[in-house]
Amino acid sequence: MLSARHFRPEFAGIRVPRDIYIHVCGTDLIRDKDGNYLVLEDNGRTPSGVSYVLENRIAMKRAFPNLFSRANVRPVATYPNELLKMLRYVTPAPGDRPVCAVLTPGIYNSAYFEHCFLAQQMGIEVVEGRDLAIKDRKVYMKTTQGLKQVHVLYRRVDDDFLDPTVFRKDSLLGVPGLVDAVRAGNVTLANSIGTGVADDKVMYYFVPKMIKYYLDEDPIIPNVPTYLASEDKDLSYILDHLPELVVKAANESGGYGMLVGSMASKAEIEIFRDLIRANPRNFIAQPTISLSHHPTWSGDRFEGRHIDLRPYVLYGEKISIVPGGLTRVALRKGSLVVNSSQGGGSKDTWVLYEDE
Repeated sequence: MLSARHFRPEFAGIRVPRDIYIHVCGTDLIRDKDGNYLVLEDNGRTPSGVSYVLENRIAMKRAFPNLFSRANVRPVATYPNELLKMLRYVTPAPGDRPVCAVLTPGIYNSAYFEHCFLAQQMGIEVVEGRDLAIKDRKVYMKTTQGLKQVHVLYRRVDDDFLDPTVFRKDSLLGVPGLVDAVRAGNVTLANSIGTGVADDKVMYYFVPKMIKYYLDEDPIIPNVPTYLASEDKDLSYILDHLPELVVKAANESGGYGMLVGSMASKAEIEIFRDLIRANPRNFIAQPTISLSHHPTWSGDRFEGRHIDLRPYVLYGEKISIVPGGLTRVALRKGSLVVNSSQGGGSKDTWVLYEDE
């Protein structure tokens, strides 16, 4: 963990309200050729994409207004309310009506629409770093009526840019003194600083071992078999079987820093071979798993396309899971890369009420 890029020693030992560090988690699930569910990766830093879940459902209900009641489909529209309840639950000032806000990097961020959409649905403000000020180790929002204290920030800004006095000195996205306000217990960040270690794909390898060690249980849903390039035995196997494996950089996301050996050219494989040798800690490898197919409209006809599923988990007074999730689809024929940043799409996902 100490070698993880998102490990934050500056935040080590800091207690947070309710002892909850990851408030929103997006866990990516896949199904193998035998129909078994597997955990592909975890997203515990600033997981995105839930606005697609809500917007896809809105679009489908407009197109097929009578279908959902007949099919007994569970709603997803409650997510913003559940998210707001969770944010209020982790306030550092229980008893008061906490002020919550969404902290966004701004209009040039690819997920800016989602930030504004969720804030609008929750009835709270969306703010940038320049809209906030620190006074007496408390966070205030600048309003036309003056400063207003903020108790909880649903932050969509990476750790590096949150506070230029602690992390990147050149950041214009964060708020000087924000980390000090968190340390003083005057504001809650959801998710907490340092939760990016859960996104590290090397840490993913150890999650089943953590479950066994701390809970003395086996995972209900197993991981995809994974090889660590930092281990000599695994490194030899990876280098000998690159054309058969999917190689991922430990701290990349959005489909970047990835090699699908079965679809890569010899030149691309050799490039990754050199990268792995130069920095083994930064890479894992997994067998190529043929993801589930789903009928997808492509041009003038339906064709099968690979998909995965990202359910969203909220951890507040209780743990709740959206009865749906984000089904991501690789729109290019044969592609296994479903990320929207790599040309992927999304589908409305139904969870049905159980028959009574």
